[in-house]
Amino acid sequence: MKATALAHPNIALVKYWGKRDDALILPHQSSLSLTLSPLSVTTTVEFGAGADHVEINGHTAKGSERERVLRVLEAVRAEAGGGLGHARMVSRGDFPAAAGLASSAAGFAALAVAARAAAGLPADPKAASVLSRLGSGSACRSVQGGFCEWRRGERPDGTDSYAVQRFEAGHWPELRMVVAILNRDEKEVKSRDGMKHTVETSPYYEAWVRDAEAEVPRAVEIIQRRELEALGELAERNAWRMHATALAADPPLCYLHPGTLGLIEHLREQRKKGMPVWFTLDAGPNPVLLTDAAHEVAAEALARACGAQDVVRCVPGGDAALKSEHLF
Repeated sequence: MKATALAHPNIALVKYWGKRDDALILPHQSSLSLTLSPLSVTTTVEFGAGADHVEINGHTAKGSERERVLRVLEAVRAEAGGGLGHARMVSRGDFPAAAGLASSAAGFAALAVAARAAAGLPADPKAASVLSRLGSGSACRSVQGGFCEWRRGERPDGTDSYAVQRFEAGHWPELRMVVAILNRDEKEVKSRDGMKHTVETSPYYEAWVRDAEAEVPRAVEIIQRRELEALGELAERNAWRMHATALAADPPLCYLHPGTLGLIEHLREQRKKGMPVWFTLDAGPNPVLLTDAAHEVAAEALARACGAQDVVRCVPGGDAALKSEHLF
């Protein structure tokens, strides 16, 4: 009746931006991501508590934050056939929340794996991916490690919209992602709100959906061949187009800060000098730099020189996994 799981966040190389179904969290188009280690969220779930309790990073969750967790737990109760009672959930992450680093993705992936284990349900990456999606769309890509593709799906009930692992973490051991934390403040507009606003008001949105869907198979081919330059160019192109779509919303939605643009411009200059480094950027001010093992130290130095408050060097991360040590 009690289990703990650890999951890593992921960074989308082909972005998810916009839902076609807000209730089931179904995307308008497919996406593809890379799981990041050592960043992680650890979550403990215990059924049979006196009342539902949700604690995230040391505080009692309220409002929509609590409701999203309870929705996942209720789905587990339903699958288990009832009789589990209330649940206590405690979750802790080791990186900034709500700063564009997909902390919710790691959190809900860990929740899905831990809750299913605590309920006595069998380990099943597909089922955990569908379950985690109910809390955070991008969480479905953190259930498994390496490169994962979240398929758009076609069924109205969402049962065919989940993430599949295209390549394991060990497929490209030389690949590095360097997280440049330029700003630790919580975003003024959360991703789910920004997506909805973009879908409803941006005249570029339909073009974005078509373009992003077409980029996924291109990215898979590039990753298969382990071509860093081609992947870097694709990741930058897709990130710019996502942010351009949001900037075209009415009123405009901008997640870019002056420091973000400054660092991006420096990357261009370094590439001219022969340094293999590119960026991707989710809904937040903190770019993630894409490079190789031979240049990760130089990429960190560049990020710090451009004002990064902190830098985390990441390697491809593994699957969400159960742990023997619990948080309570």
